[in-house]
Amino acid sequence: MDITGLFIFLAIGAVAGWLAGTLMKGGGFGLFGNIVVGIIGALVGGFVFGLLGIRAGGLIGAIITATAGAALFLYAVRIVKKA
Repeated sequence: MDITGLFIFLAIGAVAGWLAGTLMKGGGFGLFGNIVVGIIGALVGGFVFGLLGIRAGGLIGAIITATAGAALFLYAVRIVKKA
């Protein structure tokens, strides 16, 4: 991965983390927190979408997949945190 790919990867993570925090009414987590949540969300979203047979391509597809995965991740964290 070159430096441009790394920046795009981090930017998608930051946007997805911020969007998921906004959707889940959790507020922002700061830049580093948003990137971490977005990256974990990309992994979760890719796994779940793969199980469902959905392939989202391109930049918008990557953001949607990462945001959906990050929202699922934040939901799971809330459930575990309450227990």
